This record gives sequence, structure tokens and C-alpha cells, in this order.
Amino acid sequence: MKFQTGILTAALLASTAIGASAETLRWARAGDSLTLDPHAQNEGPTHTLAHQIYEPLIIRDMTGAPQATLATSWAPSADDPSVWVFELREGVKYHDGADFTAEDVVFSINRAKSENSNMKELLSSVIEVRAVDDYTVEMVTDGPNPILPANLTNLFMMDKGWAEANDAVDVQDVEGGEQTFAATNANGTGAYRLVSREPDVRTVLTQNEDYWGMDQFPMEVTEIIYTPIQNAATRVAALLSGEVDFIQDVPVQDLGRVADTEGLVVKTAPQNRVIFFGMNMGADDLANDDVEGANPLADARVREAMNIAINREAIQQVVMRGQSQPAGMIAPPFVNGWTAEMDAVETDVEAAKALMADAGYGDGFSIQLDCPNDRYINDEAICQAAVGMMAQIGITVNLDAKPKAQHFPLITNAETDFYMLGWGVPTYDSEYIFNFLVHTRGDERGSWNNTGYSNPELDEMIVSLASETDLDARNEAIASIWNVVQEETLYLPIHHQVLNWGMTDAVGIEVSPEDDPKFKFFEMN
Repeated sequence: MKFQTGILTAALLASTAIGASAETLRWARAGDSLTLDPHAQNEGPTHTLAHQIYEPLIIRDMTGAPQATLATSWAPSADDPSVWVFELREGVKYHDGADFTAEDVVFSINRAKSENSNMKELLSSVIEVRAVDDYTVEMVTDGPNPILPANLTNLFMMDKGWAEANDAVDVQDVEGGEQTFAATNANGTGAYRLVSREPDVRTVLTQNEDYWGMDQFPMEVTEIIYTPIQNAATRVAALLSGEVDFIQDVPVQDLGRVADTEGLVVKTAPQNRVIFFGMNMGADDLANDDVEGANPLADARVREAMNIAINREAIQQVVMRGQSQPAGMIAPPFVNGWTAEMDAVETDVEAAKALMADAGYGDGFSIQLDCPNDRYINDEAICQAAVGMMAQIGITVNLDAKPKAQHFPLITNAETDFYMLGWGVPTYDSEYIFNFLVHTRGDERGSWNNTGYSNPELDEMIVSLASETDLDARNEAIASIWNVVQEETLYLPIHHQVLNWGMTDAVGIEVSPEDDPKFKFFEMN
């Protein structure tokens, strides 16, 4: 039996008018891609759309395993362990018919290393990239880097000629509000071409019939109609009524309803992502609190009090309906460096109150919490729960929830003092977390570290990870860095997300731990 609803957006009505066939996949999720520029934003939904159009040298398949894509092989040079050699796939063409060559790789890597790129931390160890011939590229790193290939799975290759012809050589400055040709147009080597795009409304892709992988992947989806639907009830109603075929984020309160509907299935898996709160501990005074001339978040006792005031089990059971795993560190269990011991934290409101009093804030203070309302599972509801938990220790939290397109710039532009963020780790290694979230904010690292925390000694340890080839020594360094992160309470972890994909039973696919469906892998039953 189908649940019918009259609450449909104009975009959904438009997609119905196209007349979907068995090969058309009508896809919805809570939020849209932030841009089509493949190097401008390091953000999950943005990468997911890009993966349909553009390709990296190496991808992770739907199980998370690395797979050759535009590179067919890669290995350190036999002559110099600081040089990685990539052999490229021959015969690949961009959507406009141009050949993919080593020149495009050199251009794309250098572009991704540039100032406006949100991907540059992944390439911080790369000091030079050079084309040996049309189908061989060498990447030179600052000392041997054993995990460089793992950093490349979301680094997309652009056509140098197309970028030059369309004034798209420079990466879009998203935080600065810049609009560029590459932000609204695309020319990749991927399985799908861009047909049309209305940001936050509707994006249509069609199968690239000249795709190099036509015989290597199922390629059963011939058209993709992508409709962001922020409202959870509307999104579920669209799936229940048959207006869409696949949604990535079934609200936890509707899991049973969807699963019990004839013709629909829900598939669930742990996600490689942690949800947490960040705090501006580095400022002398905060803009968004009521404490004059001081920063309460600069006191480690206050941060620890906030940490143990959070009842993660209550959030798990009440807000997430059991669909989360409480977290004590900002690394998912998938990641090298995670330990069960560090991932545990006990709620203790009385101890938190004592810490607040010891820090001189026995009467509490007020502060604004910035939260997205269309990015993570029940993001605003989690923030609302935290408001009540902080009130128990005297902290009055004023919640300001807004769409992710307005929320994320607050973090990257250092305009928030207390904020929600989620972090996935596509490299499956702690270095990725440290480069973005722990290292002092600077030109090459720390772009998402809005805490104001700066520790030069720790920075040196983080940088050294990229060239440490002794894996035992490297793991010891990772553990040492985590010990500092935990002792300083740099962040307030909430939980590891659990993914719930809802789809018609005509769609055959398993949930990716990266929450990044790649539709060339989908089978249509």
C-alpha cells in the first residue's frame, strides 16, 4: 500500500512530468551540493554529486575499498621513495570530447593545492607534480608519504583546456560569495553528464554513452534526477508516494513506516562520520556570549564540564531512536588511530557543575550555538537536546539553526564560537582529522579548525606523519596526538552516525560507509 500525500514541491512535480523509466533514478536527500567546482568544498553531498560527473585517479567503491579509476596503477618510484608514479588510463575522454592526459592531472593537482581550494590539506605533502609523458604522472612529496593514494579518492580531475577557455583556472571562493563558470557548469570524464542544474531545486544528469567504464560497471541507471528536499516529512512522503526512488537520509522516526511499505526497503550501515561540537577557545573574548572581557571556553575545566554534561545515551535513544553510536573522540571506528578506550565518555552532571564552579562560572553564562538544519541526521534536534543538557550546568544556550550553505562559512570564516560539525574520514587515517581539525589554522592545514587552538609542537608531529614510513612509529605518534586532543577537550564528540537509505525494491545497492552513492554501481531490478 502506498502512502499518498499532497505535499509536493514544484521540483518533484517537474521531475514526474519527465516520465521516469526503469533506468531513471529519482534521487533525493536533505541538502544540495554546495557547488559544482570540484575543488572548492570538501563536503560530503558536494563530493557525491561530483563523483557522478568527475573522477579522481582512485575511487573507493561502494564497500569503501580503493579501486583504479583514471589511474590504472600507482607505486613509489624504485629510484626515490619520495616520488609516487601513477600510470594513467588511456583512451579516456571528457564529456566535450577532449582527451584526458597527464597534463590535466598536473593542472588539477596544482589547482587543488591553491589558496581557495578546500582540498589543499590532502596535498600538503606534495611539493611537485609532473608529467613524464601523456599517460605517466609523478607526484613528489616532502619525504616518503606511504598514504598519499588514500588522500586522492575525492580529488577530481578537470580538463585544463576547458578550465582555461572558460576562465575557471582559479578555484571558486565559496566563502567569499564568488560565482564562477565552474560552480554552475561541469565537464568531467565520469559516467554521467550534466544536463541542467538549479541549485537547491533540481539537477538532471544523463548517462555518458562514451564512458570508458561502460563495460566495467553495471551502468543500468541512464538518467539521474536529483532533488534536494530539506523537510524530512516531505522527503519521506515523496518516497512513499513514488515521486522519488531513492533517498539517502530516512529520518529515524520514519524507518518503520518506510520499511513496512510494500515495494520499499530500508538499508542501514554504520557511517564513517562523527558528529560533534566545536568551541572557540583561542579568542580573548567571545562575540556570542554574555561574559565581558573573558572567554569561558578558554578554560579547559569549562570545556570538560560541557563534555561530561552531554548525555549521549539520551541523544541516542530519544533523538536518534537508537540509530547512532555514542562517541568520545572525533574519529570513527573505521579510522586508524581510533581506540575503544578514548571513544568512551561518561555523563556526570554533578562533576560538571563542580568544574564550572572551580573555573569561576558557578553562575553559568550564555552563548550562541550555531547548527545546520539540513546536513546531518536530526542535526537541529541534536542541538536542541544539547541546549537542555547545558542548562543543567548553568550554561544558557541560544540556538541558531540555518541551512548548511549559511552554516559552514561561519566555521571556515571564523565567525562562530560554538558550533556543530560532522567529519568523515575518506582516507581512513587519523592524519586527515589532524590536518583539518587540529593543526593550527594556516595556508596548508587547519582550514576547519575554528577552535583557535595552536600547539607548534603538536603541529610538527602532525606534519611528520606524512613522511613517516615506519608504521609502528607512525601509529605511536598518532596515539600521542590523540592523547593531547583528548586531554585538552578540543571538541565535544556526540556520536558516530548510522546511515539509513530508503529505496524502492527496484534499486539494487548496499549502503556505502562514506554515504556517497556512485550510481554507475547501481543495478535496477
